[in-house]
Amino acid sequence: MQTNFSPAQLANSDIQVADQILRACVHCGFCTATCPTYTLLGDELDSPRGRIYLIKDMLENDRPATAEEVKHIDRCLSCLSCMTTCPSGVHYMHLVDHARHHIETTFRRPWFDRIYRRALGAVLPRPGLFRSLVALAGLAKPFAGFLPAKLRAGFDLIPFDIPEPSQIDKPQVVVAETRRTRRVALMTGCAQKVLSPQINEATVRLLTRHGCEVVIAEGAGCCGALNHHLGQDGHKLARANILAWSREIETGGLDAIVINASGCGTTVKDYGFMFRDDPELADKAQKVAALARDVTELMSEIGVQRRAHATGRRVAYHSACSLQHGQKIRNEPRQLLMDAGFTVLDPPEGHLCCGSAGTYNLLEPELATRLRDRKVANIESTQPEIIAAGNIGCITQIAKGTPLPVVHTVELLDWATGGPKPRNLPA
Repeated sequence: MQTNFSPAQLANSDIQVADQILRACVHCGFCTATCPTYTLLGDELDSPRGRIYLIKDMLENDRPATAEEVKHIDRCLSCLSCMTTCPSGVHYMHLVDHARHHIETTFRRPWFDRIYRRALGAVLPRPGLFRSLVALAGLAKPFAGFLPAKLRAGFDLIPFDIPEPSQIDKPQVVVAETRRTRRVALMTGCAQKVLSPQINEATVRLLTRHGCEVVIAEGAGCCGALNHHLGQDGHKLARANILAWSREIETGGLDAIVINASGCGTTVKDYGFMFRDDPELADKAQKVAALARDVTELMSEIGVQRRAHATGRRVAYHSACSLQHGQKIRNEPRQLLMDAGFTVLDPPEGHLCCGSAGTYNLLEPELATRLRDRKVANIESTQPEIIAAGNIGCITQIAKGTPLPVVHTVELLDWATGGPKPRNLPA
């Protein structure tokens, strides 16, 4: 693709990156075949290729985004399926993130959308605030039917019987149960530890059982992905993580930074790019990104060492987009589940998004629901007993569309190797 950025524009690092990405695109259209929104809507502008044209025109002309451009770019899930399909290596993730930031700084949304998006960016990354507002929302649930559609979507997704905070999420060091072979930091996250604290508990049990000393670092928290993909600045949150983990690297040392929410993992692995122009943090960010591992990625290196409950239960594995497309981790979770004694099923259309996509199911509820229902139908066609996934967003989204139990992959691995049975599995 030919580009026409001026020398002055190309002096900007972000524009340099956008120029390289745009030039890599050869208009082939392979991306349209695997794009969820194009699959649903059949509109070229709701495909990666169409959005690339919109972004190119917007950036080249250095002008504010229009309402039409915003509509189509907002509809993008950032599932990154297009990057898996693209034969030319177009790094669509960095391009659409740049476009979202441009929209945020140049386009004035309607007042409700502005307030709603800012509220999501302020509340979801802060577990204490999120927990308090969920409790207040429970009081308003009887009146949810009178709310705007986007707010109703939020009410539908929130479980109002959220568990108590877990002690495992406090800064500490959890020693290995066996001879220590690795020292790792666990990212405890933000919304996940409010909605499903048992995921971090299962992760710590699984890792310590397999020879890992687990560090919950003081000062680490939300990865910044939710803000980043809203077009807001997620660097402050990311910076806190980089500094917290760097202190551990420089003192006790770390063999890995373990992440059990794949949406977060994709962002942490991109910290080196995010901070490439930061003279203070560029090197530290690169080291953190290089140490980041999805929990199934690390467990594949270690191997499942013993099986206490080889149940043979039929598990439909949902491969989160951020894991299979963002991090290129596809076979490891399936193999681990098989090694742990489960019968693993692969649903049709496994490459298509479930509609969660960070805050997408809150901002684009109609499209998200259509994608969820399609995903659930494909999963249920395999006749599983359990659904497993590696991302809290996917787990929450899919669980709203099916009576089948939906659990995190680590909960099953923990159970199979000696941990407690996941709490929402039937007897």
